Amino acid sequence: MWHWAHVCAGAKIGSGVSLGQNVFVGNKVVIGNNVKIQNNVSVYDNVVLENDVFCGPSMVFTNVYNPRSFIERKDEYLTTTVRQGATLGANCTIVCGIEIGEFALIGAGAVVNKDVKPFALMVGVPAKQIGWMSKYGEQIDLPLSGTGTAICQHTGEKYVLNGEFISLVLE
Repeated sequence: MWHWAHVCAGAKIGSGVSLGQNVFVGNKVVIGNNVKIQNNVSVYDNVVLENDVFCGPSMVFTNVYNPRSFIERKDEYLTTTVRQGATLGANCTIVCGIEIGEFALIGAGAVVNKDVKPFALMVGVPAKQIGWMSKYGEQIDLPLSGTGTAICQHTGEKYVLNGEFISLVLE
């Protein structure tokens, strides 16, 4: 935990978590094991970060879809879930109420406003899928849809594309 980090008493935080400088963690936040939250990130209420998630510097979570300073909407917080191993790039924005799939990678500066598939590579404003990522963190050479297989050159793990979804084959 680095300088000026603030963790509210109700937060649930796993082991091996790293909180960078100027990080805020709200009361109704769940953070799994081995999560890395870089500098200047606020993890607001109703955000769930599963194990091994990486939050890049100055990335943003929201928790109310249509905030107004003069209307209290704490009872309207939407839950955002970031699944195991996902990476959220520097300065990206995650609009509340969505799920980011396992091992997905959100590019720097992207604005994510809808659910993200496992292993998806998302970039842009609004974020669009441009490819697939391996568990290791390298782009997989498969089209966005169709059928096919690919082997990670670093780990030997096999990925299978079936329609518009990719899966890791455990042998």
